[in-house]
Amino acid sequence: MTTVGILAIAFGRYTVFWKELYESCEKYFLPGYKKEYYLFTDDVNVVYHDKDNVHIVYHEKMGWPYDTMMRFDLFLSQKEKLSKLDYLYFLNINLVCKKPVGEEIIPDESHDGIMVCSHPGFYNKTPKEFTYDRNPESTAYIPEGEGYHYAPGGFNGGTSKDFLKLCEVCSKNVHTDLDKGIIALWHDESHLNKYILDKHPLIMPINYMYPVGVKWLKEKVYSKDIKIALRDKTRYGGHYWLRSEIDIKSTLLNRLKYRLLSNFAPSHDARVKYREIKNKLYFGM
Repeated sequence: MTTVGILAIAFGRYTVFWKELYESCEKYFLPGYKKEYYLFTDDVNVVYHDKDNVHIVYHEKMGWPYDTMMRFDLFLSQKEKLSKLDYLYFLNINLVCKKPVGEEIIPDESHDGIMVCSHPGFYNKTPKEFTYDRNPESTAYIPEGEGYHYAPGGFNGGTSKDFLKLCEVCSKNVHTDLDKGIIALWHDESHLNKYILDKHPLIMPINYMYPVGVKWLKEKVYSKDIKIALRDKTRYGGHYWLRSEIDIKSTLLNRLKYRLLSNFAPSHDARVKYREIKNKLYFGM
């Protein structure tokens, strides 16, 4: 039987989402396939931890943005086990399947073995509006005029071989940046978009990662056929509460990001200003 690895990350209070993700994937995600779940978490006693197909991988909470940016390292820590599976898919912990998600998400060789989703914030937008990392010092750098698709970091996957290759390249790039005191604009998402720049991934429409309960999404064409819903974190305490952020540095930085990088199409000056302040806060540069 074809085996699928479902990867999820839940540090701290984010474990509140795990129950619904697991239950919905069991019901709707690639029905008929054998599924193995790998939950990377700092809570070994989460619900369903004793299920035969649930593998809890303990890791201490790293703090924002490392809890998400270092995901490639987390996945590679289980490379030997994951390489024995046929397909691997990463799903944000706050995703929940609403309808059957079938073989349409499985890429072939023409897709370089990789599947990504469409970012709902850039639906019907042009590449010049994408928030690629424009910092030439970062390995995630994408020059103006390049790129054709913007993928969110929350749902992606592919064959185990090709997905692990993606993880290896992105992990190397993340560490190269950190060694230089650089954090990509949108962390792991920026590195994912750089990786697929010269690839031809299978691209799923926004109803495979459709944000519910938000006001900013203007496009309603898929609202009647939501395959996978992205739950609104504000209903679960919001970003700051879920990340357990109590230090002034993280709070100020995130408030700054959403002020400067508004409307999904920040100006060049806003991106430069944000990077300057972020580097001072994180690296003292």
